[in-house]
Amino acid sequence: MENETHIYHIQTEHKGKRLDRFLISATEGVSRTYLQKLIREGAVTVNDKVSKQPSYMLRSGDQVCLSPPDSRPLETALPEDISLDILYEDSHLIVLNKPAGMLVHPASGVNEGTLVNALLAHCTDLSGIGGVERPGIVHRLDKGTSGVLVVAKTDVVHRELSLQFEKHSITRQYVAVVCGVPAEVTGTIDAQIARSRRDRRRMTTVKNGGRRAVTHYQVLESYHKFSLVQLTLETGRLHQIRVHLQHIGHPVAGDPIYGGEQRALNDANSLPVKHALMHLKRQALHARTLQFEHPVTHERLNFSAPKPADMERLIDALRTLARSHL
Repeated sequence: MENETHIYHIQTEHKGKRLDRFLISATEGVSRTYLQKLIREGAVTVNDKVSKQPSYMLRSGDQVCLSPPDSRPLETALPEDISLDILYEDSHLIVLNKPAGMLVHPASGVNEGTLVNALLAHCTDLSGIGGVERPGIVHRLDKGTSGVLVVAKTDVVHRELSLQFEKHSITRQYVAVVCGVPAEVTGTIDAQIARSRRDRRRMTTVKNGGRRAVTHYQVLESYHKFSLVQLTLETGRLHQIRVHLQHIGHPVAGDPIYGGEQRALNDANSLPVKHALMHLKRQALHARTLQFEHPVTHERLNFSAPKPADMERLIDALRTLARSHL
């Protein structure tokens, strides 16, 4: 979709259709999430009046006007010479292994040392859809989460990757050390997620009014009061894995926001495990695998990153403790 105005005259066959769903069918290579964002930002008018409701039901004879904003310039973002662990790169996208402790983009007064700062020093071309704060960023990992991340270099690739995320055709697999041992070796967590009213930094599960979130899990190893779990995302909500694991009573070890930090320290009944947790200083969560279709070549790509040393140290300590209890 080019950054030019598109005008649509609603015919009888589109009467009663949601505004966002109509625009999806009328445009090419644009995700529903991005279109909803444009609608809420006032980029769409119906009968010459701004319509900020994606759920607006169209009527026969309506005139819909879509005016996508130009990609915001990137000149004000500051590049920094920060080393990147690059797994793959071409003229369309870049895949990298993000270290724990690095923010993906500037936020909350932090304007330096982020992945975006590093990318701007490394790349001369990045998608401008995210603007000065999030150029090229299609998806994100929490500051304390390590692992595989894909970044778009062009707007077309950015939109196509966003569409794949929306259609759940991208495979995202994580590993985590969690507190306790789930009763079932495999399972699915299907619980809506919304922002907490008590603490806006936190997300929480809700029965109504949230966004549907689905996480599949498999216990890979179980230790004394801890487990190594593999997690596959069906949806991608903010803090989804961390919130879902807290929801079933098994927060990620070391998680300072969702109860995993103190519980893990309380349950660590050996000095090596306690020392490993204190050295971790984050949630023991790693984005291990990312699979997607290259938007230009259409090749199915598969990338993996090994667990970082701090997580391996914790797992080794837990394995040693488990063997001593045999």
